Amino acid sequence: MKKRQLGPCVTFFPQPTTLVSTVGKDGNFDIMTASWAGIVSKTPPTMGVSLHHDRLTYAHIKETGCFAVNLVPASLAVEADFCGLKSGRDENKAQVAGLTLGKASMIDAPLVEEATLNVECRLVDEVELGHYRLVLGEILEIHAADEAFDGKGKMDARVFDPLVYLGGIREYWNLGSKVADAYKDGGRLFRK
Repeated sequence: MKKRQLGPCVTFFPQPTTLVSTVGKDGNFDIMTASWAGIVSKTPPTMGVSLHHDRLTYAHIKETGCFAVNLVPASLAVEADFCGLKSGRDENKAQVAGLTLGKASMIDAPLVEEATLNVECRLVDEVELGHYRLVLGEILEIHAADEAFDGKGKMDARVFDPLVYLGGIREYWNLGSKVADAYKDGGRLFRK
């Protein structure tokens, strides 16, 4: 496969599209679109989100020590993009986008009810990266859409329909179909 060098940039995809929801010490809520988010540790369960240091979301996290990461379904692409274009200092983004903020079970920050997966986090550390801060949150609870489970507890991933962001080319996509089973199908290449 012939390749082209792009130099140091942020072209790496797909990235999950998430809404990070926070609350300030004044009790005001905010949501912000973030695609630089992901699980960074299993033990302890930890989520990492990279945020610009002057964002209201970052200020809220520093004030209250908590945040939620909400997985955006593809059906909310326009709403998610809006929440990344406007500042919570200027607009009530949840209200304008028609998103419902609900109560979390372990933290004061709200959950986005329309998200198919919500992760409640408690700030445990941060790493300064130029103008950005990688905030690390211990995962306290995860909420998954009930309709994703059958009567036996088996999960249907299609219900989550995650919106993914293609960094560098600035496009949102949904995922296609399942192509393999993790921790199983690669075993076919084991030597016998």
